[in-house]
Amino acid sequence: MKKFIPVLLLLITSITASAQKFGYVDTDYVLNRMPEYKKAVEEINKLSNEWEQELKLKSKEIEGMYASLQAEEVLLTPEMKKKRAEEISAKELQLKDYQREVFGFEGLFFLKKQELIKPIQDKVFEAVEKVAKENRLSIIFDKAADLVMIYTDPRYDYTDFVLDELGLADPSDVLK
Repeated sequence: MKKFIPVLLLLITSITASAQKFGYVDTDYVLNRMPEYKKAVEEINKLSNEWEQELKLKSKEIEGMYASLQAEEVLLTPEMKKKRAEEISAKELQLKDYQREVFGFEGLFFLKKQELIKPIQDKVFEAVEKVAKENRLSIIFDKAADLVMIYTDPRYDYTDFVLDELGLADPSDVLK
């Protein structure tokens, strides 16, 4: 009897697993079809470029301070050299702090990206959830995620259903 129970559990598990329906969605494709996503990405890229330019300017200022120190080094007293070196070190610390504040973990870049993109992603995930429920799917994989899908059968692709749910269906797709 003890040997029968594990076999029965295995049989029940395999029957349950085979009854599950699954599909996949390419969220990158869906997001790239959304005008609000494209606009958010453009805004994030613009801000990122502005911050990078600011960092470059501050870095060049520090390089100029180094060059000035080296050029005038023979004319400066040890105290003056020390003071200039401390000023340069302070500027370098300010630059590192600013870089961390902008591009570090939970920095301005991260927060802005989350502010602009997360609501759009939530909208897509809600549409995916609705499509999954309407089609009685147990599992939906994201083709765009790190999960490697070596082969995908197009009949399990629910990307177009999600696009329809979001109102992003291409009118030319209807003719196909």
